[in-house]
Amino acid sequence: MERDAVLRLNGITKRFGKLVANDAISLTLNRGEVVALLGENGAGKTTLMNILFGQYTADAGSVEVFGDTLPPGNPRAAIDAGVGMVHQHFTLAGNMSVLENITLGVQPLFALRSGTSAARARILDLSERFQLKIDPDARVATLSVGERQRVEILKALYRDVKILILDEPTAVLTPQETDDLFATLRKAIGNGLSIIFISHKLHEVMAISNRAVVLRHGKLVGEVATKATDPKAMSAMMMGTSTAPPQIAPATPGAVLMHMDRVSTPDIGNAPGLKSVSLSLRAGQITGLAGVSGNGQAALADLVGGMTRPASGTLTLNGEQPPRWSARDAVAKGVARIPEDRHKTGTIADFDLTENAILERYNTSDFSAFGWLNWRAARLYANGIINKYDVRCPGADTRIRLLSGGNMQKLILGRVLEAAPQIILANQPVRGLDIGAVNYVHSQLLAARDHGAAVLLISEDLDEIMALCDVIHVIADGRLSPEFARGEMTPPELGIWMAGQGFEETAHAS
Repeated sequence: MERDAVLRLNGITKRFGKLVANDAISLTLNRGEVVALLGENGAGKTTLMNILFGQYTADAGSVEVFGDTLPPGNPRAAIDAGVGMVHQHFTLAGNMSVLENITLGVQPLFALRSGTSAARARILDLSERFQLKIDPDARVATLSVGERQRVEILKALYRDVKILILDEPTAVLTPQETDDLFATLRKAIGNGLSIIFISHKLHEVMAISNRAVVLRHGKLVGEVATKATDPKAMSAMMMGTSTAPPQIAPATPGAVLMHMDRVSTPDIGNAPGLKSVSLSLRAGQITGLAGVSGNGQAALADLVGGMTRPASGTLTLNGEQPPRWSARDAVAKGVARIPEDRHKTGTIADFDLTENAILERYNTSDFSAFGWLNWRAARLYANGIINKYDVRCPGADTRIRLLSGGNMQKLILGRVLEAAPQIILANQPVRGLDIGAVNYVHSQLLAARDHGAAVLLISEDLDEIMALCDVIHVIADGRLSPEFARGEMTPPELGIWMAGQGFEETAHAS
């Protein structure tokens, strides 16, 4: 196996101030091998991969690709050596097209702008073969999070990489899309592609990887052949202890807190708006919204959160139609949101944790008087969230951009739940989180439900939807399915609705 080594990380150490993100980590990747890199949020996985890809410079250690040591902090050298990376947090230019983003740095600028037919044809071919449907001419800023994830994957595949780093690549793919992606990756692996696979979905790790390497608190704590272990053992190795999903008691639904009656909203670019949607959110109930990314979830989330208004139809709160509807009105009416994109719309990167904790409540009497902010009260509040929700950070004055995605999500969750909302919009609340954090978020949503909140859970993970939600709707091209009770539908049956076929069958029957 050593003769086939294509990558060696030798004693990699990286510090951010007092925080040791990577502590003398060494690992090897062989030709045609998939190594799963596991660890809870903040364990140092993404930092290690950013060092490999040249985006960070290690304080100690070296990176060897095909026997040659890469110059530190040089992404171009990594790309030229055949290393590609699909980032967990996107590195795309929103004002450029899909084609331009994929070919950026590969083709001359004049060719990039003209959108050559050869490049477009190749992108369409890769999109078809890897089941990553995308419009090459769409502007990235108009794409959903799931569609942007597809662009990231296609961008790496377009470069004919020999070593591919996949950082949570299936976080926004449906189970069917994940199966198709894995089938194509296996063909590429058979032709010599080597992969480092980062995922918190342990059943996927079991399905695609040969070995698993586990980090905890920046240190390599274990390595095991995948066929010699199981998800439970890997989870215990990651967390340092065993973990179990929360027990789900039957719901006791109460009054309808929000109701939409035949609501429609306009399309935005390539993203469909809502098409005569009727939906009730009840106290003490989790309502699940399943669907392939980019089918109207964003329009529904924006409506619930006050970011848009109905173009037709009515929206009522507690049986009354609000005279105005904006984000400020939604917050004032007890609507709290866990947004889909924690970086773009959930936090302000250069604000510290205290400032982010009070973003939606800074002008309330808890933190403000006579036009002045009470920073002492704000810091006490932020520290309370940090302690209660296990946000791992140096302190409340830390810039939030320095936190791992999971710890950002915990702060957002705390900000939402501590406001004691009536309605919780949970849009992809566990995307990219480790199993322990997933169980924690789910337990908190269930507790909020049991205290009388209405929860709308939007997720592309059918397992999450089917396990957690009391009732389920499917959205496809802006249309909403009937309501299904938990256990009423199987994944393949929901998949039919996600593909839009259920709507067509219902229309023919009527």
